[in-house]
Amino acid sequence: MAARRLTFSRITALAPMVRVGTLPMRLLALDYGADVVYCEELIDIKMVQCRRVVNEVLGTVDFVAPDDRVMFRTCEREKDRVVFQMGTADPDRALAVAQLVEKDVAAVDVNMGCPKEYSTKGGMGAALLSDPAKIEAILRKLVSGVSVPVTCKIRILPSLEETVSLVQRIEKTGVAAVAIHGRFKEERPRHPVHCDHIRAVAQTVSIPIIANGGSLDLVKSYGDIEEFRKATGTSSVMLARAAMWNASVFSSHGPLPVESVMEEYLKYAIRYDNHAFNTKYCLCQMLRDKVESPLGKQVQAAQTNAEISDAYGLQEFYQKTQEQLQARREALQSGSQPDRPVMDGDVTTMAVKFERREYPPHITPKMFLLEWSRKEKLEQPLYETVQRSQDRAFQSTVTVAERKYRSSLWEKSKKFAEQAAAIVCLRVLGIPEGRIGEEESGLVCKRKREREGKTNGAAEEEGNRKRVAAHHQQGTAKNGCTNQR
Repeated sequence: MAARRLTFSRITALAPMVRVGTLPMRLLALDYGADVVYCEELIDIKMVQCRRVVNEVLGTVDFVAPDDRVMFRTCEREKDRVVFQMGTADPDRALAVAQLVEKDVAAVDVNMGCPKEYSTKGGMGAALLSDPAKIEAILRKLVSGVSVPVTCKIRILPSLEETVSLVQRIEKTGVAAVAIHGRFKEERPRHPVHCDHIRAVAQTVSIPIIANGGSLDLVKSYGDIEEFRKATGTSSVMLARAAMWNASVFSSHGPLPVESVMEEYLKYAIRYDNHAFNTKYCLCQMLRDKVESPLGKQVQAAQTNAEISDAYGLQEFYQKTQEQLQARREALQSGSQPDRPVMDGDVTTMAVKFERREYPPHITPKMFLLEWSRKEKLEQPLYETVQRSQDRAFQSTVTVAERKYRSSLWEKSKKFAEQAAAIVCLRVLGIPEGRIGEEESGLVCKRKREREGKTNGAAEEEGNRKRVAAHHQQGTAKNGCTNQR
């Protein structure tokens, strides 16, 4: 498979940052001049369960977990410049994830530098630094198994000799570049970056080395990026917190007021339906010491992107964007052709999904199919459901009158898969399925009839009770008047 190869020489990159490196921040960094953008670290065991979904409304490609959470979202704009970073300690699982995303990203990176417990507890992140053999196994598997460049990001080891030796071993795996955070595993951002260690490594290998860790002391503006590059003797520079605080640090025209940067970030968050709590987190990082200001408190109190938009005076932009997205949804729905039955062996199939909101409460297609079968004196519909191992999705086949029906689409639960199969059967047979707005068919399910019968009986009984009570009160009133006379 041919792919345009991303180069890591003489680049300035947005570093991978947990909860920060989502699509809005990556696009913002590209706008301001970043050459390459890394996504946040995504754990292999979560990503391997995802399914790839083309989101035509947003114009994105989404990798969606079994619980419908979007784990990774990307778009055409960044396709040639986004690096997918994963947390992994297993070569086979790493390859499965890389192959899942390789058509939609420019490169794949393995996190070998994060010292936080959520990464190291599974043997990932900085925990890999003590296992060079596993590092080699993971990287060789990826380099030979995917069509895009493979890189990794490490921290420096206790001695300079150890760091140089490790990077030389990594170079032999065929990776395209190595990013080095110039701090030891136990050091934190408050500690100064060790530029001399990064420079020593860069002088001993031929692949590009990307310097990282200069945000605290060295990189305050665009002009400082080149100084950091010279201080480390590296080909490229990667920025984390300096970019998180104000992404316009990548701009050769100089930094912009952080208020303007926050507004542009929020517009991307709205356009791409970013999760509100992630939007809040990123904005609070930009606010920094102003997080307790009136604006900061309003942002922290917000629960939706609409409420965050109110805080920044972007209500009109938010509303207009929502209208555009809704119009796109409706156009896609109206433009889709009606599904036609297709034979798959002895099974009649249609591309149908069960949408619960399209049916009244307590009414489902399965109920209508069951009631129709009873009316026609047929055996009760029989459902056979299977689960797909890679994403745990479900597909069901229903047998009615010795004929089989199935949706060609997979559902997130066994119940939904059975409902989808029932819909296929009902539509093929031309039987009402109980959707909202559908003409009354008389095929009301038995349970609903029983419920309505009980409700009507209870209402009639209550009416009788009230009439008796009223009659009694009227008699009492008359007796009371007579006594008064």
